[in-house]
Amino acid sequence: MFAAEFARLWMKITKDWKMHLDEALAPALTESQLNVLELLLEHQPMKPSDMLHYLSTTPAAITTLLDRMERGGLIARTRDVADRRIVWVTATDRGMREARRGVEIRERYIGQALERISAHNQQLLIYLLGKIADEPIVRPAAAGDER
Repeated sequence: MFAAEFARLWMKITKDWKMHLDEALAPALTESQLNVLELLLEHQPMKPSDMLHYLSTTPAAITTLLDRMERGGLIARTRDVADRRIVWVTATDRGMREARRGVEIRERYIGQALERISAHNQQLLIYLLGKIADEPIVRPAAAGDER
């Protein structure tokens, strides 16, 4: 019923988001690299194969991405002491700084976009997007509860 309008708005939002992040993160970071760094900060050390579960890409693309990140000083790869076939990936100090910078940039951008609607509608939007994504989200607060 509203699929075409939803698709148009969704494409505009994602295009604007990507363009903003590409410009704001450059030259030290890309959006994909930020995703990897955030993942590492939460789960490091990680094997590249473990990243497949979290990132929508192929093993070859992860290898290429990690190669670039290692050259840029964002990550370090080390061999497992017990099994040299295993490679562990961790964020470097520079990678952690860039991850914090990237998250700040993204949160500021999203915060500015969300400021256009009330706190209640922000909660409602998150709730509805959660329903579309089929992910459980806390129900929005009652009307008038705009903390």
